[in-house]
This record gives sequence, C-alpha cells and structure tokens, in this order.
Amino acid sequence: MIYKLLPTTEWDEALAAGRLAGTAVDRQDGFVHLSAADQVVETARRHFAGVTGLTLLTVDPARLGDALRWEPSRGGQLFPHLYGPLPVAAVVAAQALPADTPAADAVAALLD
Repeated sequence: MIYKLLPTTEWDEALAAGRLAGTAVDRQDGFVHLSAADQVVETARRHFAGVTGLTLLTVDPARLGDALRWEPSRGGQLFPHLYGPLPVAAVVAAQALPADTPAADAVAALLD
C-alpha cells in the first residue's frame, strides 16, 4: 500500500467529486505526491508539523495503472507520484488523525 496525507476538507471534496485532483502543492508540481509506508512518517514530520485536521489515505497502487511512477525525490529515495487524479475507488482506507497528536506520531501509530 501507499499513502497520501492531506487536509480532511480536501478529502471530503474528493469524496464528493469521486477523485482527488491533488492538493495545491500537487497541482503546482504536476503530480499527486504519495509516500510508501517507510516514508510517510517523515513526510508528516517535514510537511505537516503543527497542522491539524488531517486524513491519512491508504491507497492500493494496483488500482492506479500506468499513471503511477516511482521517481527519485528526498535523498534520492524513490517516491510514488501519480500523474493524474487519484480515484476515490483506489483508496482502501481513510483515517482522520487526532487533532491533539503531532501528525508524524499519529501516522506512526496508525501504521503500527
């Protein structure tokens, strides 16, 4: 499985639309940023420190087809990047993070 961390409000909008076009950063970069299991805690730490109202999506990469590419990013690690919208049907779980726990700690607890 791969993961997407995003504001819950954006997930709610994606549910209504049937797909996630991506966050502002995703749209700026031209792809939907995703993380592998061993990367998502650091992603939360680096990009979502102090942010509340987040949801962690668990995504089945087999449902994304050829639009999913593994490309070098942070420290040369290969990260999953989705070139196109993320279909809601590819999301196998969506878990809201508790507001009183740092995002990285909450993500780590969910993955345990």
